[in-house]
Amino acid sequence: MFDFLYSIKNEILSYFVPEKITYEVTGECKKCGKCCNYMYSVDTYTEKEFKIMQFLFPKYKRFYIKGKDDEGNLIFACKLVTPEGLCSDYKHRLRMCKNYPAKRVGYKAKLHDGCGYVVNIKSFDDYLQQKS
Repeated sequence: MFDFLYSIKNEILSYFVPEKITYEVTGECKKCGKCCNYMYSVDTYTEKEFKIMQFLFPKYKRFYIKGKDDEGNLIFACKLVTPEGLCSDYKHRLRMCKNYPAKRVGYKAKLHDGCGYVVNIKSFDDYLQQKS
Protein backbone atom coordinates (compact mmCIF):
# COMPACT_ATOMS: atom_id res chain seq x y z
CA MET A 1 0.00 0.00 0.00
CA PHE A 2 2.86 2.37 0.88
CA ASP A 3 4.50 1.80 -2.53
CA PHE A 4 1.24 2.62 -4.28
CA LEU A 5 0.85 5.92 -2.36
CA TYR A 6 4.49 6.75 -2.98
CA SER A 7 4.00 6.18 -6.73
CA ILE A 8 0.88 8.37 -6.79
CA LYS A 9 2.72 11.13 -4.92
CA ASN A 10 5.64 11.02 -7.40
CA GLU A 11 3.29 11.00 -10.36
CA ILE A 12 1.56 14.13 -9.10
CA LEU A 13 4.85 15.87 -8.33
CA SER A 14 6.17 15.08 -11.81
CA TYR A 15 3.63 17.53 -13.28
CA PHE A 16 5.33 20.37 -11.40
CA VAL A 17 8.90 19.67 -12.51
CA PRO A 18 10.07 21.95 -15.32
CA GLU A 19 11.59 20.22 -18.33
CA LYS A 20 15.36 20.03 -18.04
CA ILE A 21 17.08 21.46 -21.08
CA THR A 22 20.82 21.29 -21.56
CA TYR A 23 22.96 22.91 -24.19
CA GLU A 24 25.81 21.09 -25.85
CA VAL A 25 28.57 22.88 -27.76
CA THR A 26 30.02 21.19 -30.85
CA GLY A 27 32.33 22.27 -33.65
CA GLU A 28 35.85 23.57 -33.85
CA CYS A 29 37.73 26.84 -33.60
CA LYS A 30 38.32 28.83 -36.79
CA LYS A 31 41.02 30.94 -35.09
CA CYS A 32 39.34 34.23 -36.01
CA GLY A 33 39.87 35.89 -32.60
CA LYS A 34 36.30 37.21 -32.34
CA CYS A 35 35.73 35.49 -28.99
CA CYS A 36 38.84 37.20 -27.59
CA ASN A 37 37.72 40.64 -28.75
CA TYR A 38 34.15 40.48 -27.53
CA MET A 39 33.74 38.81 -24.12
CA TYR A 40 31.30 39.04 -21.25
CA SER A 41 31.84 38.40 -17.55
CA VAL A 42 29.01 36.88 -15.56
CA ASP A 43 29.90 38.66 -12.35
CA THR A 44 31.46 41.98 -13.39
CA TYR A 45 28.94 44.76 -13.91
CA THR A 46 30.86 48.01 -13.36
CA GLU A 47 34.27 49.41 -14.18
CA LYS A 48 35.05 49.52 -10.46
CA GLU A 49 34.30 45.79 -10.11
CA PHE A 50 36.55 45.15 -13.12
CA LYS A 51 39.44 47.05 -11.47
CA ILE A 52 38.94 45.02 -8.27
CA MET A 53 38.99 41.81 -10.32
CA GLN A 54 42.26 42.88 -11.95
CA PHE A 55 43.73 43.68 -8.53
CA LEU A 56 42.71 40.30 -7.08
CA PHE A 57 43.70 38.36 -10.21
CA PRO A 58 46.70 40.10 -11.87
CA LYS A 59 46.51 37.81 -14.93
CA TYR A 60 43.26 39.59 -15.81
CA LYS A 61 45.21 42.76 -16.57
CA ARG A 62 45.44 41.38 -20.09
CA PHE A 63 41.77 42.37 -20.54
CA TYR A 64 40.32 45.83 -21.04
CA ILE A 65 36.80 47.21 -21.24
CA LYS A 66 35.92 47.62 -24.89
CA GLY A 67 32.48 49.12 -24.33
CA LYS A 68 28.91 48.19 -23.46
CA ASP A 69 26.26 46.31 -25.38
CA ASP A 70 22.68 47.49 -25.97
CA GLU A 71 21.64 46.17 -22.54
CA GLY A 72 24.45 47.95 -20.68
CA ASN A 73 26.61 44.85 -20.09
CA LEU A 74 30.35 45.41 -20.15
CA ILE A 75 32.22 44.02 -23.16
CA PHE A 76 35.83 42.97 -22.64
CA ALA A 77 38.67 42.29 -25.03
CA CYS A 78 42.13 40.77 -24.66
CA LYS A 79 45.18 42.93 -25.29
CA LEU A 80 47.20 39.91 -26.46
CA VAL A 81 45.20 39.04 -29.59
CA THR A 82 47.06 39.69 -32.83
CA PRO A 83 45.36 41.28 -35.87
CA GLU A 84 45.27 37.76 -37.35
CA GLY A 85 43.09 36.62 -34.41
CA LEU A 86 45.73 34.53 -32.66
CA CYS A 87 47.01 34.75 -29.08
CA SER A 88 50.45 36.34 -28.84
CA ASP A 89 51.05 34.53 -25.50
CA TYR A 90 49.42 31.19 -26.34
CA LYS A 91 51.73 29.19 -24.07
CA HIS A 92 50.66 31.22 -21.01
CA ARG A 93 47.00 31.75 -21.82
CA LEU A 94 44.47 31.58 -19.00
CA ARG A 95 42.55 28.42 -18.12
CA MET A 96 39.31 30.05 -19.30
CA CYS A 97 40.92 30.49 -22.71
CA LYS A 98 42.17 26.90 -22.79
CA ASN A 99 38.73 25.56 -21.89
CA TYR A 100 36.73 27.78 -24.26
CA PRO A 101 34.07 26.91 -25.10
CA ALA A 102 32.73 24.60 -22.42
CA LYS A 103 31.26 21.44 -23.94
CA ARG A 104 28.06 21.85 -21.91
CA VAL A 105 26.51 25.12 -20.80
CA GLY A 106 23.42 25.81 -18.69
CA TYR A 107 22.01 28.57 -20.88
CA LYS A 108 21.46 29.35 -24.55
CA ALA A 109 24.82 30.91 -25.31
CA LYS A 110 25.15 33.34 -28.19
CA LEU A 111 28.22 32.84 -30.35
CA HIS A 112 29.76 35.22 -32.87
CA ASP A 113 28.74 35.14 -36.50
CA GLY A 114 31.06 32.83 -38.39
CA CYS A 115 32.15 30.99 -35.25
CA GLY A 116 33.05 27.34 -35.83
CA TYR A 117 31.15 26.28 -32.71
CA VAL A 118 27.40 25.66 -32.51
CA VAL A 119 25.18 25.54 -29.40
CA ASN A 120 22.79 22.58 -29.68
CA ILE A 121 19.70 22.34 -27.50
CA LYS A 122 19.24 18.95 -25.84
CA SER A 123 15.79 18.39 -24.34
CA PHE A 124 14.44 15.41 -22.45
CA ASP A 125 12.52 14.38 -25.58
CA ASP A 126 15.84 14.22 -27.49
CA TYR A 127 17.19 11.92 -24.80
CA LEU A 128 14.15 9.65 -25.07
CA GLN A 129 14.39 9.48 -28.87
CA GLN A 130 18.09 8.63 -28.61
CA LYS A 131 17.33 5.69 -26.27
CA SER A 132 14.72 4.12 -28.55
